Amino acid sequence: MTSSSAFTPSSAFPALAAHGWDDAWAQAFAPYGAEGLVAGRVVRVDRGQCDVVTADGVLRADTAFVTPHDPLRVVCTGDWVAVEPAGNPRYVRAYLPRRTAFVRSTSSKRSEGQILAANVDHVVVAVSLALELDLGRVERFLALAWESGAQPVVVLTKADLVPDVTTLSHLVQDVETTAPGVQVLAVSSQRGEGLDVLAATLSGGTSVLLGQSGAGKSTLANALLGEEVMEVQATRDMDGKGRHTTTTRNLLALPGGGVLIDTPGLRGVGLWDAETGVGQVFSEIEDLAAECRFQDCAHDAEPGCAVRAAMEDGELSERRLESYRKLLRENQWIVAKTDARVRAELRREWKRKGAQGKAAMEAKRGRLR
Repeated sequence: MTSSSAFTPSSAFPALAAHGWDDAWAQAFAPYGAEGLVAGRVVRVDRGQCDVVTADGVLRADTAFVTPHDPLRVVCTGDWVAVEPAGNPRYVRAYLPRRTAFVRSTSSKRSEGQILAANVDHVVVAVSLALELDLGRVERFLALAWESGAQPVVVLTKADLVPDVTTLSHLVQDVETTAPGVQVLAVSSQRGEGLDVLAATLSGGTSVLLGQSGAGKSTLANALLGEEVMEVQATRDMDGKGRHTTTTRNLLALPGGGVLIDTPGLRGVGLWDAETGVGQVFSEIEDLAAECRFQDCAHDAEPGCAVRAAMEDGELSERRLESYRKLLRENQWIVAKTDARVRAELRREWKRKGAQGKAAMEAKRGRLR
């Protein structure tokens, strides 16, 4: 039996196109289609099984054949997979090479990486304005977001709790300074403020929604979806934190186009071989460091240090420099405890696939204009 779905443009499969299927994915799937396997996208993974959306609807499949020892190679939400056409149970036989992947380190002493979402175009970092801004945590999220190969977006949730417009504007500016090259949006899910801009940003691609428990992710997801899909629980008044309302990573189609992966609240966000991402977050420091007199300048008391000069002139805050140093030290420690060569190979592959996918998307948009 040979499936024609592998060789047909994405327009022939509206169910898959709505979930991100395109001609580049069709080409990558062609060898599996020739074997009679069915194309689909993982929308949820749970206890050795996953839900996969296909051209004929959602099916349940077993992941026994795609559960390797390397935790970064297990099938996850957002993966495009090849599934058996029949059987009870059906099995996922393979997943297509990932364009991007959001990875963090686990809290285990084994220093393992954990992949949270695959093939994402935008990483949406939700930060609650019900609490004092933790800019260091924002920088940490952004480092992982940039490293994933996706475009970060910071969403300041619960903007309705900020007493006045001037204060809200200052908070947005603080985050914009912390997040060069990143769109920062203040949003109120209760009032619907800022949702139209966010929905427009996320349309036409895959986005993953990340943040701490109590950041308002499930409420935001419901607002974007236009219905109460995700369960919402109240946060604690004492610290603004909430319980883990979302317990699995779910991929959901947005009414205005694109898909959203909602995730459980993250208590810990450890770096995972994210040197490039850290450099992107602190690009102004790295630009200054290139002007230092000494190539190995530690930016302490060396003569001709452009970084120290910027601090003395008020162009760079000490908090920002210390955060940069902290994340670099943490990342170096993680790399020293893992096989950096293998991770680098994976990262290069994701970025190569990402470039191919973006080129295909731009070509598709050009044909539609």
